[in-house]
Amino acid sequence: KMAGSSTPWIGSAYLFLQSTCKTIILPSLYESSQKKPSVFQALKLALADSTGSMNGVDMLKVHCSHPHLIVQLKFCKQDNCRRFLQSYRDGALQESLQKHLQISLAMAKVPLEMELKAGNEHLDNMLKDEDRCLECIYREKPDRLRDEEITELERRLEGLSVHPSINNNTAVKGCPSLPCPSQASSLSSQETFIFQGQQFANRSLTPDDHQKFAKLVSKKWKQVGRSLQKSCRALRDPVIDNLALEYDREGLYEQAYQLLLRFIQSEGKKATIARLISALEENGLISLAEELLGLHSNEDCS
Repeated sequence: KMAGSSTPWIGSAYLFLQSTCKTIILPSLYESSQKKPSVFQALKLALADSTGSMNGVDMLKVHCSHPHLIVQLKFCKQDNCRRFLQSYRDGALQESLQKHLQISLAMAKVPLEMELKAGNEHLDNMLKDEDRCLECIYREKPDRLRDEEITELERRLEGLSVHPSINNNTAVKGCPSLPCPSQASSLSSQETFIFQGQQFANRSLTPDDHQKFAKLVSKKWKQVGRSLQKSCRALRDPVIDNLALEYDREGLYEQAYQLLLRFIQSEGKKATIARLISALEENGLISLAEELLGLHSNEDCS
């Protein structure tokens, strides 16, 4: 019997990954000191997509067992595990991981095969019975703490997220938050921009910008997304509608947050305040634009 409301729900599973392309060997990429952070970043973002939260599932260790890359997962909430299973069953996790690997590794395509196991149970054979899958995962308690290597990779990834505008060649090589080289041009072509007759310095979007946008944009997040999608392939149809459906239960804040997260992940240094302000202006969100530029301290925007 699974845990009641007073007992934490904790379970574990193993995700087996294999590339179907002979020239792409996932364990070899992960064993490479240069490529490992890129592969880890793709795994982290895809798992976050599957649960709707960066903390929805924890990676305890990544094993290299040629030709498989095996990720040991830990779930601390049944709802998160259920979302993960639904994403896995529907193919959304596979699609998301392929996309993030493609961006992180700057490759044309990374075709994948996946398999999910909990103990001796092959969950792929019982995916239609979600409750049975949950029981199997719940029975398998994690047999280890998070690997020190995973903790270090997490720290490096968080460091890049907090300081997206730092121009550090070593960091970029080790863990590229930038997508394809063609998109990674500098800000020098537009170092300033004009808003309401005033000139402002252009810069990369910050975590504070991200949170303010998600908090204040409200129902117009989709319109802003459609303005951004004109110059951002990662937001083109049907991505925005899919975000609306996927995060419907979490509400407008999370939907808006995930939209801007996709923009930042895809565009890297090119995810600038100037582009966001332009999209806000296009949709009449002047008050929010002023808030992001520090022109007033109102809590709400019209």
